[in-house]
Amino acid sequence: MLTAVYKSSKKADTFLFVEKRDDFTKVPAPLMTTFGRPVFVMLVNLAARDKLGVADIDSVKASLSEKGFYLQLPPPEENLLDTFRKQNGVSSD
Repeated sequence: MLTAVYKSSKKADTFLFVEKRDDFTKVPAPLMTTFGRPVFVMLVNLAARDKLGVADIDSVKASLSEKGFYLQLPPPEENLLDTFRKQNGVSSD
């Protein structure tokens, strides 16, 4: 399963996987507006891989089969203040 990967020109660490290079017809228009101009990164053969960097490869394959695209968002940022409070047994009330 060959897929094209694009990074967002508006959102850091946000990637869009599509079935065919430069074919965004299956991606909803509001998503494309938020995503911005897609910047081509690479072609990936998912059939030849066991895993991807951040995304779960089975989720990517399923989404591509069902929707025709997969959106990879960056992991949520860690709230360092909350982490510090938890480590020190301080309530955030």
